[in-house]
Amino acid sequence: MSKKCKMFLSGVVEGFYGRPWTMSQRKELFRREQKWGLNTYLYAPKDDYKHRMYWRDLYSLEEADQLMTLISAAKERNVEFVYAISPGLDITFSNPKEVTALKRKLSQVSGFGCRSFALLFDDIETEMCPADKEMFSSFAEAQVSVTNEVFLHLEEPHTFLFCPTDYCAAFCTPSVPRSAYLNTVGEKLNAGIDILWTGPKVVSQDISVASIEEVSAVLRRPPVIWDNIHANDYDPQRVFMGPFKNRPTELIPKLRGVLTNPNCEFEPNFVAIHTLATWCSFRQKDVSMDGDDQGSDYNPHDALRLALTDWLVEFGRADQPDGARGGRSKREASDEEPMQTDGYVPGPKDNPLYTAEPLTLEDLTLLSELFYLPYEHGATAVLMLQELHWLRRHSHTGDDPEQGKDWRRRAEKFDDMCGAVVQMFNRLSNVPNRIILYDLYNYICDIKSGVTMAKAYVKTLGGQTPHPALALTDDPEPWGFRGGLSGEFQRMLPSHGIRDLFRCAPATRVYTIRPCTPKDQPEVQRIFKEMQTETQQKVELVGDRLVEGHVTPSQSCSLILDDASGVCGYAFALSDAKTAMTKAQYPETMLQDFPSVMAIQIHSRVPDHSTAKRLIEQMLSALRDSGSKGVFSEFRSNDRRMFDFLKTLDVFQVLKVDGLPTNLVIMGTKL
Repeated sequence: MSKKCKMFLSGVVEGFYGRPWTMSQRKELFRREQKWGLNTYLYAPKDDYKHRMYWRDLYSLEEADQLMTLISAAKERNVEFVYAISPGLDITFSNPKEVTALKRKLSQVSGFGCRSFALLFDDIETEMCPADKEMFSSFAEAQVSVTNEVFLHLEEPHTFLFCPTDYCAAFCTPSVPRSAYLNTVGEKLNAGIDILWTGPKVVSQDISVASIEEVSAVLRRPPVIWDNIHANDYDPQRVFMGPFKNRPTELIPKLRGVLTNPNCEFEPNFVAIHTLATWCSFRQKDVSMDGDDQGSDYNPHDALRLALTDWLVEFGRADQPDGARGGRSKREASDEEPMQTDGYVPGPKDNPLYTAEPLTLEDLTLLSELFYLPYEHGATAVLMLQELHWLRRHSHTGDDPEQGKDWRRRAEKFDDMCGAVVQMFNRLSNVPNRIILYDLYNYICDIKSGVTMAKAYVKTLGGQTPHPALALTDDPEPWGFRGGLSGEFQRMLPSHGIRDLFRCAPATRVYTIRPCTPKDQPEVQRIFKEMQTETQQKVELVGDRLVEGHVTPSQSCSLILDDASGVCGYAFALSDAKTAMTKAQYPETMLQDFPSVMAIQIHSRVPDHSTAKRLIEQMLSALRDSGSKGVFSEFRSNDRRMFDFLKTLDVFQVLKVDGLPTNLVIMGTKL
């Protein structure tokens, strides 16, 4: 086979876990790729059982016909169809019958007209079976041996890709240059085979020139980037519609290609693929012979706006899930007014007919910024979080009229931003293109619900009464709490929240929540005495007896909060508060609803409210498991720091208790 210059691979991987795309969606992808200047499609859906789980099985006549149709459709659009197979789950590399089965399967696909292939060994166990250990000195050698044999069997196909098991820097031990696995692959894999690489991590926030030069030296060839920056198969609550970014165009001449493995939902990938195409369009400039072209470089913001402008046109097409694409022309979809109830015309005193507002470019920009990228929110999302954080922290403006005026002004601004999200939701819900809408609907419904709750919360902070359905109570409607069982599990884990994209505390702070031990008592007492010194109020509290050790906390109800400097907070609880009382301190009516008591204190050096909330929620979970139906916590009235700190967490509510001393505040929550 004569040597020829390989084309730069640019396009899309269908390589996610979940429901594969349909045939019509793939054909639409080919159309878009051709239009935008991309040239490659890598067929690797994890849930195609003959691609991965039953890789040995040949395709049936019906399946073969579908694949031939798809390969032909790609060729018609000048898109290179790369068929990938993943035998790594259970292949015995040393068994000739296994290698024969692999060759037979790929020969069948070659007969369908496919000229490019990929062998994927990602996301598999690295322990070899006894038979393979007898023949091969390493896992890498076993993979390389079979891959080289298959490559030669296919008579050096047009493109042949290999995905290593260690496909990112984070998987390489002890490092990329010193990885025995990668060095074996680089040394022994046939030079005609290209290697897939995801960058520093599985989902890489940045891919630098230096990192590519490093891995290229080990692999002895430039890699093809399998880019997961827009992948969402690991989190069903997230979708990514920000631009392709944090990959400098200086990478282009140092790569064999870039393929994006985007969102599971097909339609939201318009932005991901469109902006990748814009990025790839700088290839000719960057590899120009004279090097004199010093024009403008790729700008993610400009690329995003260009993509959204084109996507807006697609929203105007009257496509239905069960109909052919483009059932009506774009002109018909955008100009024709929908008919309502046989020409009904309302009277002068009747309600006017509902008229759907058209979707705008500003709406799509907002949509993108709310669902941006894995490691960052868009500008509007960040601004909304900042405003909500400020409104929470400054809700107690006291009698200062200027502070109160500023708070109301910013509350109104936040209200307007929330209103824009709801308006975007309403406009999206009425677009002619229902295919796009249905791919987006769960996400936009979720964000609408979230901002509506935040809007109601700010009204509550301002002394207004929100709609009853949005009231923040101890017994909320289901939309008032998120996440289901998965959310419950995450809130119990010590790492939950430390990777929030919006951080109010320094990112270097790491906190640990753990059980209290006898060795912690000196530090606990120190924090307790500091608090007493601050408040200088002598009030007998039930919780004090827990902290001082006079009463033993209930099982699993003594927790310590640690940071790098040591103990910085604690929480102790008793499921039956009456057992710690020397007298009837509180009314029986209160204790019936709130039978448990919790003593909590957070050191002033802890600015992160989410950390305290995790500590409290872990304690509440333990009390709930004990069968308690409510818990209260006591505070001296001049302990404003702790009182305000807890109030912002929205976990406890101030309880109205008859006969309570004026220098005592009781907060509680039902379980």
